[in-house]
Amino acid sequence: MTEQGNAHGNGQAAPTAGPRAIYLASQSPRRSQLLQQIGIAHTLLLPDAQDPDPGDTAQALEALEAPLPDERPLDYVQRVTRLKLHAAMRRAARRRLPPAPILCADTTVALGQQILGKPADRAQAQAMLELLCASPPHEVLTAVAVALPSTRMQGDQGGQGGDDGQVQQAVSISKVRFNCLRPEWLQQYLDSGQWQGKAGAYGIQGLAATLIDRIEGSYSGIMGLPLFETHLLLQPWLQQP
Repeated sequence: MTEQGNAHGNGQAAPTAGPRAIYLASQSPRRSQLLQQIGIAHTLLLPDAQDPDPGDTAQALEALEAPLPDERPLDYVQRVTRLKLHAAMRRAARRRLPPAPILCADTTVALGQQILGKPADRAQAQAMLELLCASPPHEVLTAVAVALPSTRMQGDQGGQGGDDGQVQQAVSISKVRFNCLRPEWLQQYLDSGQWQGKAGAYGIQGLAATLIDRIEGSYSGIMGLPLFETHLLLQPWLQQP
């Protein structure tokens, strides 16, 4: 549940609380919290188990995260974010939602050109973390994309439509250095289970922070939503009277 709105159990967006509210097409509670931090009202726009589109399920969206052969991390994170945004735009159109910006984001961890996705199990998580601990600083890339409603859609009675809106995208790249001085700290982190569902097997806002001794870049970007870039992309909407 967000501060200004919520999502119904079936994934439908709930009514927004104000004229400047946006749709957040992400299941990440961290991204919702970061939007709240800068005062952006938002409503969750999530897949619905009863949705007639078989390509718009949580499982289908998860499958979009598979890297292409020889795909570079920057290309990968931008492509996945665009695909998720287009899926969310189609979702909003099917539900005939009132026009408002739709925001999507995706985060990946990269060591050189190696993409470190979400670990399948504890052993894979441990291997990823040990690699990061033994390596130079790695990169955390977060792409954020916003579909702004078109002027035509703001003036009619229809819903949010496919590619009629203006799509803008930005990428935040930060560096993170791990320092695993004591092996038991790594085991404590693995025991916590916080590695599950996270690219590179960690999130900076959790217990993994005890393994990080230096960052260079955007803390919010490492968390999953770079607030500077997000606020900039939303300016055309936020500045409207």
